[in-house]
Amino acid sequence: MVGSGTLPPFHLVLLAPGARDDWYSANNAYAAALTGPVLDALRKELGFEGPVTGMGASLGGLAMLHAQRRHPTAFAGLFLQSGSFFRPRLDPQESGFPYFQRITRFTGPVVASAFAAHPVPTRLTCGTVEENLANNREMADALARQGYPAELVEVPDGHHFTAWRDAFDPHLTRLLARSWGETSWSLGSFGPGSWGGPSGG
Repeated sequence: MVGSGTLPPFHLVLLAPGARDDWYSANNAYAAALTGPVLDALRKELGFEGPVTGMGASLGGLAMLHAQRRHPTAFAGLFLQSGSFFRPRLDPQESGFPYFQRITRFTGPVVASAFAAHPVPTRLTCGTVEENLANNREMADALARQGYPAELVEVPDGHHFTAWRDAFDPHLTRLLARSWGETSWSLGSFGPGSWGGPSGG
């Protein structure tokens, strides 16, 4: 996309997942670190002041949305793939996950809310055979209702790296162009777990 001129040159920053089950599961400390000292250090090291688009897959998608809700102006856009937006009614099979209740304490109020402090362009993708499809549909509807320019794209695939990669174009391409705007070609995409949480997580 850069070579064709569709997108400007940009930085792509990938963070090591670390203890991803804990970090990516609606963890307030992780969200604060990501949107505070981590972004500050990257801006200083890379020398940019432009907009940042956050992206993540599986638990990484959940982590990016959680960070944006806790710190609404940190990101200009979100690209969330197969987000693990667990809900008790939709995802009882995940109830044994150690951080299930922490996730549902976050997703419940988000889905129920009629207001968002700073909606940003958001593209969600999810495979048509995924267990996460129902919670992604619900979350996409909730974000759109709250004023996010949000759209869910359902792809004929599952919860794995190939499906996420194959959804990049045109969906990530269009999201980046919209997030940055035609005159803000100063930065690129960034986020935890771009290939985010554990498979099936």
